[in-house]
Amino acid sequence: MSEDNHMLAVRERINELAAKAKTPAGLTKEEMEERRALRAEFLENFRSSFRSQVEMLQVFDKDGKEVTPDKVKNIQREKGLRDN
Repeated sequence: MSEDNHMLAVRERINELAAKAKTPAGLTKEEMEERRALRAEFLENFRSSFRSQVEMLQVFDKDGKEVTPDKVKNIQREKGLRDN
């Protein structure tokens, strides 16, 4: 299963559990633990993807001059994504 398909399945299962939690029957202890683990996995993946996008970011002003924050530039240099 590819990473995208896996995360799609995780999100769908989280939504299933959320819907079940709203019913009178609620969730079992096992389902609550599964929901907690799935949420943690989803957030870890989301944060990792977001961090990667920010690290690849270059910001330019309206005159075309690069104004990428120094913190991002330093991270890019450490990862070999930037020569200057």
